[in-house]
Amino acid sequence: MKRLIIRADDLGYSEAVNRGIEKTVRHGVVRSVGMMPNMPEAEPGWNLIKDCDIAIGQHTNLCLGTPCADPARIPSLVDENGQLLSSRAFREAFTRGEELATVEDMATEIEAQYLRFIEIVGRKPDYFEAHAVASKSLNAALEMVAKKHDLPFLELYPETLSGFFKGNPVKILPMYSSPEDYDAFAWIKKDIEELEGEVPGMFIGHPGWLDDFILRNSSLTINRTREAAVLSSPELAAWLAEQDLELLDYRQL
Repeated sequence: MKRLIIRADDLGYSEAVNRGIEKTVRHGVVRSVGMMPNMPEAEPGWNLIKDCDIAIGQHTNLCLGTPCADPARIPSLVDENGQLLSSRAFREAFTRGEELATVEDMATEIEAQYLRFIEIVGRKPDYFEAHAVASKSLNAALEMVAKKHDLPFLELYPETLSGFFKGNPVKILPMYSSPEDYDAFAWIKKDIEELEGEVPGMFIGHPGWLDDFILRNSSLTINRTREAAVLSSPELAAWLAEQDLELLDYRQL
């Protein structure tokens, strides 16, 4: 039997994203949700779903908004206004073969976001990873904090669609949400049909609705709404129920 986790990232990104994620949890198939602890909407987002039986993870955010750490302590991670560097800045530096931020600065902010996560949720995360930035240092910094606080580290390698959770292999099944004609249902079906063996697969989606903040700060917009619609649809739930498949969350791995 195949094993599958369906996960929604970016809780806290904006009020509308929170509402879209809430629908996929309450009326859909999402059982694992990643929260961005540094964002102003993180706590309101958690309050929307904290009564639900889900795995809640730390989706550490190092490329948007105000850091949880004092900006003076993480100079390589922030701009002249004390805001986290953008994902575009990380990508451009990575293309040039450069690392924008030091491992030490990353670890300082990651730990500060972990402490904020504890303030919001009241307990440790069920999994511990990061919003994607182009950096060779990211996994090393995450691992440092995970070892210090005994956290369930999810180490991901998007370039090979592979990773490890608590030392055990997992497979990334991304929802390829860039194309204008993106069909989320078709991608889910395709990836599940191609999933093989005992290694758990992970759908990493970004469902959400849209508001002014997300439209101004993210290149992923309309396709968030398509993922939210599919992941909360009765049609997907019925199709999944017909498969030789066990739906899991991170607490079960």
